[in-house]
Amino acid sequence: MDTPKVILQNFVNWTKKKIRHHSGRQPNNFYFREKEIWWAALGQNIGYEANGKHELFERPVLILKKYSGGMCFVLPCTTQIKSDSPWYQYAIMIDGTPSAVNLSQGRTISTKRLLRKIETADTEVYNDIVEKFSEQFRQKDV
Repeated sequence: MDTPKVILQNFVNWTKKKIRHHSGRQPNNFYFREKEIWWAALGQNIGYEANGKHELFERPVLILKKYSGGMCFVLPCTTQIKSDSPWYQYAIMIDGTPSAVNLSQGRTISTKRLLRKIETADTEVYNDIVEKFSEQFRQKDV
């Protein structure tokens, strides 16, 4: 676990990078589609939210839904495959590395956070992910 000083420094570093992302390129300078996996600047987040990694605060994300040229809904990816958890159930390959889509951490982001395309997910795998993600909202607590 990081010390409070390290956590504070991560927030300071992320804030500087976030300002650059916000004032940088306009959202329509590139094209992206649903099913694609991109490196995205997710940042330093609060508590158990999925953080970006390394000094660039980036993480692979699967584009689940394109809302416009400037907004999309993404699911972050992780190399921590937890086969016993319904939130990490669907393994995918990213640059030859087994990875999982974290269904519990989906969020809408500005496309200014998208850094570079990695690859496109297989259609069957993508459809399974969409179905499993949707199921999570149809389940009722007992």
